Parts: sequence; structure tokens; C-alpha cells
Amino acid sequence: MSDHDQLLVIVDPVARRSDGESVRIAKDVLSAGAEAKICLPDGPEEFSRALARRGSRRPVVLGDDRALLRTVALLHRERELAEEALSLVPIGAPDALEVAHALGVPRATPAAARAVLHGAVRRLDLLVDDSDGVVLGDLLVPGVPALAQAAPSVWGTCRSLVRTLVRPAPAPAAATATRLRVEADGVLLADVDAPVEGLSVRSAGGTAEVTVRPLAAPARHATARTLTVSGPDFRYRADGRLSGPVRRRTWTVRPEAWGLTLPLDAA
Repeated sequence: MSDHDQLLVIVDPVARRSDGESVRIAKDVLSAGAEAKICLPDGPEEFSRALARRGSRRPVVLGDDRALLRTVALLHRERELAEEALSLVPIGAPDALEVAHALGVPRATPAAARAVLHGAVRRLDLLVDDSDGVVLGDLLVPGVPALAQAAPSVWGTCRSLVRTLVRPAPAPAAATATRLRVEADGVLLADVDAPVEGLSVRSAGGTAEVTVRPLAAPARHATARTLTVSGPDFRYRADGRLSGPVRRRTWTVRPEAWGLTLPLDAA
């Protein structure tokens, strides 16, 4: 049996606790189509050790975006990312799988497992910051903490309806001013004396697509290999995770830095 048919299937602990049935389905499909060694780590440290001891086996992660990001970050830190082709069977809550689906990983567990066996590797860009952190998908500056929404109740719904009927609709919230200096390949896109709403970044085609949103002007667009953001303490949201505060951060695009196994029609 070839190395391609030998899999190291690492089941993220969160996936195992949250959706054991999907984990079972994925393991059955993978084991039926390849020689699969199943690892059930209890935490991040055991996850890291299992990945480090993979040998010639192809790593397959059963889990959500955080599990995928952890795997990419570990291999990047060991400078082994370019040599590996990763596979993911996404298991978790829908809002914890947005990055995986945006990259082209199938939503259904059986389809994602079959893509691991019969798909093709697609080389993807990677954003790497000056602290050696990695970004797979979208980057937003400044990052805003996600607000947890309480489960609706009958009485809460009634009160909300009454308020809607007796009060006028609230005016749209004013945009929050953020003072940032933004440089794309050394070209100044914004400075601290002209506040902005923020900026968004996504790597594509070997460059970063940067959009800066001034408070009272049309959005500015640029492409660059290196992006530097500085200013008063700011947070940023990358792949759904909030980081910071920092006063300066530089991100550099690494073209085709990592490989992800996707269905043939997506790779």
C-alpha cells in the first residue's frame, strides 16, 4: 500500500464530544478506503504529539476551523507545512466551520471523507505575521468581540414586540472611528490623522487583497505582498479569533504555502 493510502486520522476532542455520530461516520468511510491509524487526543498537547509522530502517514483532521488552524500553525512552526498535504473532515457547529467551507471543504461528513480519499491537493496562500502567527481566511482590523446572544423566551419576544410597536425605529449606529496607519508594500493607504472604520484583508493569487474603509469617503482597494498596520492599541480578528491588543503588526503573503485536499471539482 502506498504512502498516499496511509492516513493518520486525528480526532479533535471538541468534535468527539460535540458530534460523536459524525466522527463515527468519518472514521468508517476513511477506514474502508485506506489504512487509517486513528488518534484520539485528549487535548492540544496530545494533538501536537500525535501530529509530530505521523511518520509517512498523511494527516487527516476531524474537527472544526480551530483544529485546522492549529494543525497549520504547528506544521508552519516546524517548517514542515510545505511538505504536507492536509485533509479535513469538518465536524462542529456551523459558525465554527466557516473557514473550512470557504476553502472548499464539503459540508456533509460523508462527502468530506470521500474527498480525503479521492480528491486532489490544492495549494493555498497563507498570511504570516511578524509573531509567526498564521491566517487562513479573512483578517479584520480592528477586531470586535463577538456578542453572545441569549436564547429567546416567550416573554422576551412579547416585550420586544411591544417596544417595536410603541417606539420609533432606532437610527443606525454611527461608525466607530479607528486611528490606524496602513501601509501596503510601503505605500501609505491610511494614516492616524484620518480615522477609518477599519480594514479587511484576504490572500488570493499570491497577494493580499486589502480594503480600507474611511469614515467619509469611498473604500480604498490595494493588493500587496506585505501589509503593516500600526497605531494606538488595536485588536484584530483572524479566522474568527480575536488577537491583541498590539501597536504594530506586519502580515506577509506566502504564495501556495500549504496544501489542502479538496474534491476534484474544487481543487
